[in-house]
Amino acid sequence: MDIIINNLTNLLTYDAQSPIIFSSGLFLVLFVGFTLVYYILHRTFTPRIAFVTLFSYYFYYKSSGVYFLLLAVVTLSDYLIARAIHNNKEYHADDPSEGRGYRRFLLVLSLLIDLGFLGYFKYANFFGANFALIMGNNFQPWDIFLPVGISFFTFQSLSYTIDVYRGDLRPLGSLLDYAFYVSFFPQLVAGPIVRARDFAPQIRKPLVITNRMIAMGVYLIIIGVFKKAVISDYISINFVDRVFDNPLRYTGVENLLGLLGYAMQLYCDFSGYSDMAIGIALLLGFHFPVNFNAPFKAESVSDFWRRWHISLSTWIRDYIYISLGGNRKGNFRACVNIFITMLLGGLWHGASWNFVLWGALFGLAQVAHRVFRLNILHHDRHYHSRGIKRFFAVMFTFMFVLFTFMVFRNTNLQGVVDMLTQMFTKFHPEVFVQCVTGYVWVFVLIAFGFVSHWVPDSWTNRFVAYLSKCNLLVYVVLLTAVIYIICQVKTSDVQPFIYFQF
Repeated sequence: MDIIINNLTNLLTYDAQSPIIFSSGLFLVLFVGFTLVYYILHRTFTPRIAFVTLFSYYFYYKSSGVYFLLLAVVTLSDYLIARAIHNNKEYHADDPSEGRGYRRFLLVLSLLIDLGFLGYFKYANFFGANFALIMGNNFQPWDIFLPVGISFFTFQSLSYTIDVYRGDLRPLGSLLDYAFYVSFFPQLVAGPIVRARDFAPQIRKPLVITNRMIAMGVYLIIIGVFKKAVISDYISINFVDRVFDNPLRYTGVENLLGLLGYAMQLYCDFSGYSDMAIGIALLLGFHFPVNFNAPFKAESVSDFWRRWHISLSTWIRDYIYISLGGNRKGNFRACVNIFITMLLGGLWHGASWNFVLWGALFGLAQVAHRVFRLNILHHDRHYHSRGIKRFFAVMFTFMFVLFTFMVFRNTNLQGVVDMLTQMFTKFHPEVFVQCVTGYVWVFVLIAFGFVSHWVPDSWTNRFVAYLSKCNLLVYVVLLTAVIYIICQVKTSDVQPFIYFQF
């Protein structure tokens, strides 16, 4: 009896040392029970929506503890503000200029609430430390807990208010529907950032889950778990972390290989989460947009951001770049807007100067690419190089992205200097074979990750088509096999997703 009570207590309380994540055994067990209840309620609307919303809040509580109340405050405030904006616009439908100041005030209020929470929890210590440095004072960091995924749900909620203000979206009919949208657990803590205009029409539609949706969902969950728990975690713990923790202990070629490994670790970690989120949503009858599209095949920095974290790149384009004026005010202003947008995008990733520098590097690179493309090559944005030109374009872009990832990973910029020093002064290429054979499985997984970039989409579609003809038993066997493989290679501790910190 004591064991049962203890297990129930652990199930219902937040453990900061063991937050719930998709690749944990606890989530897989909970999801089975959740799915049974969900399908029992599949013919209803309000009970099903309420059940999913409650589970989503429980999921977030198990991720961030009492800070689930923050999610509730953001949800309630933006729901009420958006309705007030819409009602005012309807009241002054005959003369839209009337009440515009009041609507603008409400939008600013939403920005202050959402960005205020984000600024306090994520950036208070960063700005406080830098202000103290300027003033010549000592700074003791405040004890501020960073709620998991706060950047994702605040951006998602904020986009809803802005869309209603712009007239691109009608507000949702009930607070329950809006709470369901903001808190929907598959994408709550690490994206993708789903727009209300895409998600809202799906909320009250009859639940339809086709065989292809189930097959694609199972496929994406398997691929996502494999990316995260096998590739990302394994190469991180067994090689990448060792190099980045002390780059001076390793030769230049080992530092370069560690950097290559980190690029694959980061990609598999985040795209793996996105795959699982999209797959779980499909099993529940909802469609999310693709968040990654073979980013290491990009032929330019602009193309890279059309392939990497697509939901964020389109968000900052629509709500920052376009709000700043986009390219409507001439070439120079467009370049300035691009740089500011990428700078803010870098700061979004973390409260540290390395993220600001990372965003600035991409901003400068995008500006340089725009100027070169328009003024020298005279290519439009839809141009794609072919043959040997494309090969060198992809290689050059990839090398630049690798360099920026070195800045991204090293919060202490001294680490960047150390890695570059080793690469340029102590490269020692003769160590390459010894390193690869010494960490053979690490490099097999890295190679597998890069090769999979070039697998044609038709192969995936063909596999999913075959899978859609299978029955439930096959899905169970596949998922069980993947879980078994993961248990054989994973570390004893569940590794949190990298993007949880953002």
